[in-house]
Amino acid sequence: MNVAPASTPAPAYRIEVRNDGNAPVVTTVRQELPPGTSATTVTGGGRATPPVGRTGPAEITWRLTLPARSTTTVHTALTAVPDRLLTAPACAFASNGEQPYDCATATWRQVADPVAKDESTPLWQRPGSALVAGAVLLPALAGTGWWMLRRRRGRAGQTAGGRTVPDATGGPAAQGTLYPRPAVPPPAYRRRRPPVWLVVGVAVAALVGTVGAAAWTATTRVAAIDTDAKPTSGAWTGQGHAGPLGTPLREAAFEFTVYRMACAGSTDHRRCQATVGVRNLTSRQQVWHGELQRAYLPDGKWVNADEPATRAANQGRDVFAEPVAADQRMLVPLVFTVQGAQPPSQVELRSGVFSAGVRVDVP
Repeated sequence: MNVAPASTPAPAYRIEVRNDGNAPVVTTVRQELPPGTSATTVTGGGRATPPVGRTGPAEITWRLTLPARSTTTVHTALTAVPDRLLTAPACAFASNGEQPYDCATATWRQVADPVAKDESTPLWQRPGSALVAGAVLLPALAGTGWWMLRRRRGRAGQTAGGRTVPDATGGPAAQGTLYPRPAVPPPAYRRRRPPVWLVVGVAVAALVGTVGAAAWTATTRVAAIDTDAKPTSGAWTGQGHAGPLGTPLREAAFEFTVYRMACAGSTDHRRCQATVGVRNLTSRQQVWHGELQRAYLPDGKWVNADEPATRAANQGRDVFAEPVAADQRMLVPLVFTVQGAQPPSQVELRSGVFSAGVRVDVP
């Protein structure tokens, strides 16, 4: 399965579903819509449906029959939200809509106007500023070097060869050069100073270059700070990160991606199933534990993963009993059993008890 953003002014995505088997496959494909958006175009017979057990945006659902060794492509277009990155994950499920075959995600980015971007960019961050500073600084440095070279050559000419002995009237001797030459004190040498305009130009150019470089470095460092990245409570190692559905988030050992959250059941006993991708990014196998995976309710309370229900959702497989091999990726349903009418608002996932973990907003 593959999801790719389209190069269009409005948010759009291309979803490819591939059947590599030798028999036809019936699958249900669901694409989660980012908060604040709605579908404007859906191809392939898909339709927008209300979210299951949630109050967030709708999801787009397709019921597809894939022939053997075939690929089916569908497209979606969404309403535009200015100045936002829109991540829309999609998953292909078994015919019952519970067991995921595969999931993928893509983020659509609004194409920026280069002229407008240049006007909004501070002066010291624009590429032309460096050229202007260089155009001012280089001539000043070249002028300084030329002046120093000329000065050295003038001093060398004054000390080389013999000197003419002046006569009583102050003019040169009429009889030529006397030998041996009498000791004549050298003329007083007056140190030449560089022109004022050269000194001021060099100082101004150096000041502009220093201030511009410092401002650019500081601004770049500030811009590189992820204001959404924050450690989760109680973390001992690493840095926690938070993000929306479909965003890969890394903590100490794993990269977690939550593709979907759906809840079913009564208000007294609600089962919420999260479709989670887990990738081990280390060079050795890693274990993770069900009691470290949590779902947070809007009131701040949380519940651990329901391990018996998670085992049943994975067709009897205990996903926490087996270590995750190096560079291995798993796609597993995690089940959380919650009480009350409100579904979870966040999911927290950790690879170990001392890891920072990640938090995913589930609208």
